[in-house]
Amino acid sequence: MLAITLPIMASDPLVVGVDFGTLSGRAVVVRVRDGLELGTAVHDYRHGVLDRALPDGRPLPPDWALQVPQDYVDVLKHAVPAAIADAGVDPADVIGIGTDFTACTMVPVKADGTPLNELPEFAGNPHAYVKLWKHHAAQPQADRINHLAAQRGEGWLPRYGGLISSEWEFAKGLQLLEEAPEVYAAMDHWVEAADWIVWQLAGTYVRNACTAGYKGIYQDGYPSADFLSALNPDFATFVSDKLEHPLGQLGDRAGGLTEQAAEWTGLKPGIAVAVGNVDAHVTAPAARAVEPGQMVAIMGTSTCHVMNADVLADVPGMCGVVDGGIVPGLWGYESGQSGVGDIFAWFVEHGVPAEYHEQARARGISVHELLTELAAQQRIGEHGLIALDWHSGNRSVLVDHELSGVIVGQTLATRAEDTYRALLEATAYGTRVIVDSYTDAGIPVTELVIAGGLLRNPLLMQIYADVTNLPLSVIGSEQGPALGSAMHAAVAAKAYEDIHAAAKAMGSIKRGAYLPIPDNVEAYERMFVEYQELHDYFGRGANEVMHRLKARRRAVKGE
Repeated sequence: MLAITLPIMASDPLVVGVDFGTLSGRAVVVRVRDGLELGTAVHDYRHGVLDRALPDGRPLPPDWALQVPQDYVDVLKHAVPAAIADAGVDPADVIGIGTDFTACTMVPVKADGTPLNELPEFAGNPHAYVKLWKHHAAQPQADRINHLAAQRGEGWLPRYGGLISSEWEFAKGLQLLEEAPEVYAAMDHWVEAADWIVWQLAGTYVRNACTAGYKGIYQDGYPSADFLSALNPDFATFVSDKLEHPLGQLGDRAGGLTEQAAEWTGLKPGIAVAVGNVDAHVTAPAARAVEPGQMVAIMGTSTCHVMNADVLADVPGMCGVVDGGIVPGLWGYESGQSGVGDIFAWFVEHGVPAEYHEQARARGISVHELLTELAAQQRIGEHGLIALDWHSGNRSVLVDHELSGVIVGQTLATRAEDTYRALLEATAYGTRVIVDSYTDAGIPVTELVIAGGLLRNPLLMQIYADVTNLPLSVIGSEQGPALGSAMHAAVAAKAYEDIHAAAKAMGSIKRGAYLPIPDNVEAYERMFVEYQELHDYFGRGANEVMHRLKARRRAVKGE
């Protein structure tokens, strides 16, 4: 059921949540007693994602994805005051602020938190910039980490489904050392953006336990210096010199808002600043999905799947399992898909004929809406296509960012709506693979809870319900991560004892919004078998053509 909203009262305690996404940051003002969202604002990053060139025009190699940290500070300066103005409330009533970030997004900084790209000597060096979560150029380093860890039987490896991702802290850090040793040497801290932004707010560097556990290979300790030295002798002290730092637990107070940050945001100095967190993980309590069996899929440019369980198990290809990683008292699991909304956007931008764009403009709707409308008229399998959703690699369960997209079955009769629906279905099949991996590992998924911008597409939601054969619930908020961050701010400000209590009071969900249709489930089961065959053929070593093509592309680009 949805949260009950109560009348606004004078001096109602409020909190602010800020969600730092891939392209923008969103702030929301939330009433503490019931989770009512009073105002919101969005600020687009000025530099967006740097995947082709640095701000000075210097070209970037393939598979790079960088950002400029000043863009994050600009969100604090613009989105937070705008959200307060939109809410029409007194900023003096705000008792705390919480933030979340896409993970793993890494910032190389000096001891005082200054990003290296802001130093004149490194402004033209790409390694001095933020390495965004979808920076996949560290795949060779990830491969070496995985090979060595498997060879040595490292005990932490099963906690990550047997594979460490190129998106994570150690692979990116090793790439930094080996490709830009001068930047590595100048770096004092290798910091998750989730912690860097809290540092800017509170003036204190606190490393959050969530990203440390999921992205930083922290399982009652980090990989040993002996292991790191075997990767590269100069990497032996990576943990002690660059990474290790006191951990803050989720919902803890990292510190009080500094005078400078108060000036940026328009909030009172000294209010509670919550320990940093990850967009997916904060969304689970916002959707009241804090019990075992409830898998939350936060669907945007990519999809992150998180769930709690009361048992510890090895799930193939999971992004990690951490004790209390989402809520205290339960094991928090994470998996994900590297491309979802990104894939749909890529196709609309690069694969849809002009006539569709013209028709959409004439009707005053988006091309996505037009293609969805046309695709919804089809019967399952009518388009004759199967696609693999690997245009940005595979995060789970294969953990291989050298994989790429495939569409099988195209003919001269294939139309844009056919391909669009096949891509929608492909992402649902990818989620089904993840759901099955948990069920097969002894962690049954009983409900799929959807959050994120893509829940607004009813065709996509019904496809997910039918492909997974699960009831789909949807979060009651359009600002799930920002709401979750605001809830953690309420806990940090001591308005609630813990995140369970905050979730009960402030979270919202519509249960069973989409239910599987038996005939559709049966039809999609046949299609999923075809997907699985392609998945295993290209993804499990039968045909390495994708890897060869990626290697050839890099070689040609480097010539």
